[in-house]
Amino acid sequence: MATQSNSSTDNRITYETDGYICLIGLNRADKRNAFDSHMIKQLSQALTRYENDDNLRCALIFAHGEHFTAGLDLMELQDKWDKGAFEFNDNEIDPWGIGGKFRSKPVVVAIQGTCFTAGIELMLNSDVIIVSDNSNFAQMEVQRGIMPFGGATVRFVAAAGWQKAMPYLLTGKNFDAQTADKLNLVSEVVPNGEEYQRALTIVKEICTAAPLGVQGLLSSAQDASRNGAKSALANIHGYLPYLFHSQDAKEGAMAMVERRAPEFKGR
Repeated sequence: MATQSNSSTDNRITYETDGYICLIGLNRADKRNAFDSHMIKQLSQALTRYENDDNLRCALIFAHGEHFTAGLDLMELQDKWDKGAFEFNDNEIDPWGIGGKFRSKPVVVAIQGTCFTAGIELMLNSDVIIVSDNSNFAQMEVQRGIMPFGGATVRFVAAAGWQKAMPYLLTGKNFDAQTADKLNLVSEVVPNGEEYQRALTIVKEICTAAPLGVQGLLSSAQDASRNGAKSALANIHGYLPYLFHSQDAKEGAMAMVERRAPEFKGR
């Protein structure tokens, strides 16, 4: 049965759990879910709570309303750039993966409507991205007198390649879901209205996999992304003793022999 945290009208983020699943909703629909300092803090708190709950295996970030996010609320954040709005300590998850504590568990994102600036960078810091075919994107910071600082200068370029990425980064121009797919920025494009259920289906599939194996895989892939292939390959065998001696590894082998679905416990 799903459980939800206490909420009030000023909650920018909703938080709900359902078994192994964590559901995190952007909840400022009247402002097209634009990120102000309170919403940024609450999203970090939600992701940190998910990270620290050993029962949870995968999170789905989605948006209430018609749009994922219009990006940053520049007016509200204007006097907060140098006051810690984007600073996270070693115990906090940075939703954009720049500082703070590194996330060890997977995140899936479902996107519809507008997804601008910080929204693109949020999705690029996730692991699976499902978008509605009505989605529209823009990394428009250069049109606002600033630059992307949530990872697009690295992750957008890494995903799309320099020559494909720079026309959008240097101009800030809009692009649609089909273009995002061609640029390798998203996992799947689905008909409008189906993005949440498709993302939830993938979340449930992830939750049936062995949690320790998923976390090890994610850690190795993140190592490659941050430190390069040489580092990741040098470290890959370090995961194996812990995994091969886990109860889940024994369960996986027994399930294969007995021709049944495994029941992993994360131990």
